[in-house]
Amino acid sequence: MPETRKRQRKRRPKTASGRRRAEKRRLDKLLEVERSCWAEGIEWVAGVDEVGRGPLAGPVFAAAVILPAGITIPGIDDSKRLDARRREALFEQIRTHAHAVGVGAASTREIDRLNILRASHLAMQRAIARLGVCPGRIIVDGLPVPELGETHVAIVDADAKVHCVACASVIAKVLRDRLMQRLHRRYPGYGWAANCGYATPEHRDAIISLGFTPHHRRSFELKTQLDLF
Repeated sequence: MPETRKRQRKRRPKTASGRRRAEKRRLDKLLEVERSCWAEGIEWVAGVDEVGRGPLAGPVFAAAVILPAGITIPGIDDSKRLDARRREALFEQIRTHAHAVGVGAASTREIDRLNILRASHLAMQRAIARLGVCPGRIIVDGLPVPELGETHVAIVDADAKVHCVACASVIAKVLRDRLMQRLHRRYPGYGWAANCGYATPEHRDAIISLGFTPHHRRSFELKTQLDLF
């Protein structure tokens, strides 16, 4: 490996105190956006994220999270970087410390009727409406969502860069996974407990042999058939 690449590689601190300092620096960086909002006098900053755009089955979920100023959740990260056990533990911490948590979803019928992008935006709107408080600033992962108005800011990869958005990604992911596990008990042949509705080979094979369920996105059916044959 070239020497330059060796220098660029991040090394995990060897001591417990070193790891604590590294985690504090990481959390401080995650809080930069929220701190800038607090400095403007904006107390309630909501992070918003969605999960479930890509699956062949199940709803799309969104969560909105507001944490009190200065509160951090150690270990928080983009939900995609965390295993299921860690997400569950962080989920409980977020619910304990958050000032407000709102969750919204758009059903498979709404996805088919509206398209997945508009359904995702609808789930975000519902999540924000269920916060119970009016956020002064909304931070959204990805591209702008016009329906959220002028108080929102869109940041690409915000679920890995902004503390409150990372928290929202964990809430949405855990709740959607729990739902897909419940649906798996009703439709066990599709492997939803493991694949959460995504297009794994097992799931595709089940669609061929068992057909579609009421929870499959029929607007995705043509794409599924093209991928399969």
